Amino acid sequence: MSSRIACCLAALFIGAATAEAQSKSTANGKPTPGSRAELDALVDRLGKTPPDWFKSTPLNYPQTLDLDWPKQPQGPWNNQKNVGQYLWDVINPNPGRWKEGVKLLHHLLTRHKDDPDKRERDLLTLARMYHNLLEDYGRSAFWFRAAGVEKDPVEYAQSAVVLAECYWRLGFEAEARRFLEKVPSGIAKAKLLGDMGDTDAAIAMALEDEDSQGYAWLAAGDACRQVGRFDEALKYYQKVLTIQVLAANPPGRLVKNRNRAEANVAAIKSFEFSDPSRVPNGTYKADSQGYEAPVEVAVTVKSGKIEAVKITQHREKQFYSAMTDTPRKIITKQSVKGVDTTSNATITSEAIINATAKALAAAQKP
Repeated sequence: MSSRIACCLAALFIGAATAEAQSKSTANGKPTPGSRAELDALVDRLGKTPPDWFKSTPLNYPQTLDLDWPKQPQGPWNNQKNVGQYLWDVINPNPGRWKEGVKLLHHLLTRHKDDPDKRERDLLTLARMYHNLLEDYGRSAFWFRAAGVEKDPVEYAQSAVVLAECYWRLGFEAEARRFLEKVPSGIAKAKLLGDMGDTDAAIAMALEDEDSQGYAWLAAGDACRQVGRFDEALKYYQKVLTIQVLAANPPGRLVKNRNRAEANVAAIKSFEFSDPSRVPNGTYKADSQGYEAPVEVAVTVKSGKIEAVKITQHREKQFYSAMTDTPRKIITKQSVKGVDTTSNATITSEAIINATAKALAAAQKP
């Protein structure tokens, strides 16, 4: 796997070639809009250009951090020593440090230039940080490509789904679908298909590998909910509630999924009463089950419009961009219906949507 990665980059932002040859589709010497060539040119340009915040962001990390980042950390959990644990515990839950974290990964790329295995991990981690934290889909795609994801979407299946999403978010849906066809089936791929509107394909794929933890039913319910097929969504969510919780349940996964299914059922039942045009001016609070604990939101309505959705209490840790992304989508749509959840933070995103629906429903005038 690691042999597919270039041993070094010519410079920090230069040197990772695009995964496939550019298309020859051009117009007046420029890539045709929406073409593969235009996508490649965009990704290449962004990837080789530092973000506007990069220079002013300090390279800040604990001096106790082991920048060699061994593949198998030794000893007990220590987020001041192990890079992966530092990213998980310190960077991810703190949006004010996300850019610092990205800069640290760029630094590690240079430090590990002679270690292909570590560089592979650096590249994939950096790509996911650009995607999950900063929603910088062009640079995320660049670094996924540098890691070889586009050349081998089977070997890098999980990352390949994220790369396909990057293409879609950048406005290249045809290229996203073309690439996604090469990626093996799975829950993550099913979710992306659902977000892209391929509801029946998403349901079929989600149910290919029904599991005892309820992930398949949840994914099928999410796909239906996304397009307003609420009766079907309820059916799938309720199936999760029929799965028996065994004493040997792996660390609470089924329990968490049951809690999530119950929250989704309650939210869908309140959707018909969540019309902001029937809500008096004011700010209304409600909460819904997140991953760690309930997520509380305050929804402000003015003149029949959703003016603001603010998260007022939560204990989520790996929420990525859900805290800003989901409220923005709700305000843009002026509805809780049809809002797609944030990738890799689905549960937190759903909790925000569900809590908003409950708040609007409770405040609605008879």
